[in-house]
Amino acid sequence: MVTGVGIDLIETDRVRDSMKKESGFRELVFSEAEIAYCQPKANRFEHYAARYAAKEAFFKALGTGWLDGTAFNEVEIINLPNGKPQINFLGLTAETIKKLKLKNIQVSLTHIKAMASAMVVIEK
Repeated sequence: MVTGVGIDLIETDRVRDSMKKESGFRELVFSEAEIAYCQPKANRFEHYAARYAAKEAFFKALGTGWLDGTAFNEVEIINLPNGKPQINFLGLTAETIKKLKLKNIQVSLTHIKAMASAMVVIEK
């Protein structure tokens, strides 16, 4: 049963500016795997922004907003071999999310030069 839907839209410039101005922003928000995926891309800020939007959309879909015991860089957006995005949870965030007994999480990403968006659907 679908219990939550979240969507987020962000300007890629906001992510780029934060990464250039705020020391440690990238490591605070993104996992090592996300950085390894996004950094070599010519349009890396679009990819970072899409992942940022997915994290925001996930917390909106939960319906609780930000949860204690979670960290942005432990909500990891990866791509399966077929290109489909997937949310993985790491560290303490994985333990916190496991307690919620979510059955299925679907995520969709899209981006263009100026904007990135993500949608998350949660089933319990």
